[in-house]
Amino acid sequence: MDQTRLPREVVYRECHDERAVWEAIKTLQVRGAPAIGIAAAYGVCLGIKSAPDDEQAFFQRLDEVASYLASSRPTAVNLFWALDRMRRRAETLRGQPLDLIRKALLEEVRAIHEEDRALCHAIGRWGESLIEDRSGILTHCNAGGLATAEYGTALAVIYEAVAKGKRVHVFADETRPLLQGARLTAWELKAHGIPVTLICDNMAAEVMKEGKVQAVIVGADRIAANGDTANKIGTYGLAILARYHRIPFYVAAPSSTFDLQLSHGGLIPIEQRDPREVTSPFGIPIAPEGIDVYNPAFDVTPAELITAIICEKGVIRPVNKETIAAILGRALAGPERAQTVVK
Repeated sequence: MDQTRLPREVVYRECHDERAVWEAIKTLQVRGAPAIGIAAAYGVCLGIKSAPDDEQAFFQRLDEVASYLASSRPTAVNLFWALDRMRRRAETLRGQPLDLIRKALLEEVRAIHEEDRALCHAIGRWGESLIEDRSGILTHCNAGGLATAEYGTALAVIYEAVAKGKRVHVFADETRPLLQGARLTAWELKAHGIPVTLICDNMAAEVMKEGKVQAVIVGADRIAANGDTANKIGTYGLAILARYHRIPFYVAAPSSTFDLQLSHGGLIPIEQRDPREVTSPFGIPIAPEGIDVYNPAFDVTPAELITAIICEKGVIRPVNKETIAAILGRALAGPERAQTVVK
């Protein structure tokens, strides 16, 4: 589904090669960390269809395709996780017939797809216990079924709470400059019959002050080993507001969103996007021509502002490297990656 066409049109796009998948990711036709990873993994399968019937040339082509797809967007770690998983699967089959490797890679991406569906539902089950009946819930950007294989991460908590009979009302930030909250989250929640009120980003503080919000739930694009979390620009400000108003601030994300090779959020690369997204949103000029623009797609919320992280393995609380390691069951060993960080 081309998410740039929502909510006015529901349009599906077919991708027949890795370049079409790269463009779909880059231009946000497909977006959301888990969905990006799944799409890129399918892109690998498309890219190797034309690989030569020679093992060395085949693996060279595989590496070229994976590296190309990895260049589409820098922040969401699920993209790199999925591509690395496809590479590892292929490496285990060196020496086998190439048709068998192609088939195995298609099976691998289908497994990634199905696993994401299951873990989204698990996130919902763990998270709904944190939501009280008659809660107002504030969310930012889109972390629903559109951003994943199914059900979502942050919205999975809401869907599961409603399924358990809890009454909730969602306040959806519009999410400037591309309005994912207005175009996608509001559309998705309305389609599910869940009460939702759209607000401008700069209204969040007032809505909290008026007592309309009992919890904030957001998704994530990358989580460092200590719990610092990168998510759509504006998330950090919401965490500060939630702390001031004594409102719990929850992050919902699968374990594949954790990057334990990064010790803290300052090492997370932050994508800079086209200035025209700010000066001419959706092709409509709203700013003086030639004005300087700063347009980071993400910000990083420090772990100390996060009440808990909800993943498919459980609720991580308090949010620190020890609790994260214990819940995920993975060691923190490994060199930190050298990253170019936008300050």
